[in-house]
Amino acid sequence: MKSRTTLYIWLGVLVILIAWVWTGYNGLITAQMGVKNAWGQVETDYQRRMDLIPNIVSTVKGSANFEKSTLLAVTEARTKWMSAGSINDKVTAAQNFDSSLSRLLVTVEAYPQLQSTQSFRDLTTELEGTENRISVARRDFNDAVGSYNVRVVRFPGVILAHLFGFASQNFFQADQGAAKVPTVNFGN
Repeated sequence: MKSRTTLYIWLGVLVILIAWVWTGYNGLITAQMGVKNAWGQVETDYQRRMDLIPNIVSTVKGSANFEKSTLLAVTEARTKWMSAGSINDKVTAAQNFDSSLSRLLVTVEAYPQLQSTQSFRDLTTELEGTENRISVARRDFNDAVGSYNVRVVRFPGVILAHLFGFASQNFFQADQGAAKVPTVNFGN
């Protein structure tokens, strides 16, 4: 009788342990998929931005005497983003692109004839809407990463995360100096 009770206790502990591993692992997978889904939305919005840029660059090129180095920097930054592989590479490329795009938009302010064309106004309106989408997608990505990271580092989930190879993810952070307004010098 005593050995039977001991057997039932061990079986109960085993069932509880299996249930904990099962639900913990599935919770980690769900959180990881949330991060991937949120990153997919960030990429979708960045792709929308990247698709708009050639149109903006073409419109800006039509303006005489426009600063070619700025256009080149935007084009190169777009190319780097398109060829980046990992999430971290894409984040770095996106930050470089943000910087180049900011310089382009600041430079455009010096060209009132360009700002007055309907096609440029339409494109900048589209870009502004896209920038808002990107901001929301970045925030949602960081929220998903935060939830996932809590599961990965909090006890007892850290045991399962380590056992099954789940690692913390990096947050999307602003580029150093992003708060500083870019300056454009036309040599005047």
